[in-house]
Amino acid sequence: MARLTKAQREWRPGMPKKRRSTKVMFASTVLVLEGFVAFFATLAVFGLRRDEFPPAVILSVGIVLGLVLVLTCAVLSKPWGVALGWILQLVLIFTGFIEPMMFVVGILFAVAWWYGIRTGIRIDREAAQRDREQAEWEAANPDGGEPEPRPQTP
Repeated sequence: MARLTKAQREWRPGMPKKRRSTKVMFASTVLVLEGFVAFFATLAVFGLRRDEFPPAVILSVGIVLGLVLVLTCAVLSKPWGVALGWILQLVLIFTGFIEPMMFVVGILFAVAWWYGIRTGIRIDREAAQRDREQAEWEAANPDGGEPEPRPQTP
């Protein structure tokens, strides 16, 4: 027997579909891309600096960082999720102390994160306003705003 999600259990006919957050979508996109970058940066550091750091440490830290970046997408809708994202932006920037090119990459991703959060909040606010205006219009026009049928002229 299939298990239903909370949203599926609470659904009733005629319920409007809940709008997805654009902020969460943009932030998730940045985090997933950072996860890939963390993985490939791990491979680069492994290849370039395995004499300076133990290979097991390089691979462990890099893979864990990549996984944490990707898994953070699941908590972005929670109040502390975006704060965790900001902390991970700093972690990615600070990886520049191990591989200097990561300072540039980390800063560019932090800018992308900031822009995605800022733009996503604005788009979500505008969508909520449109939804309110649509609900007001529907309440004022219960017949669906259908115009009266015009009389046929011969």
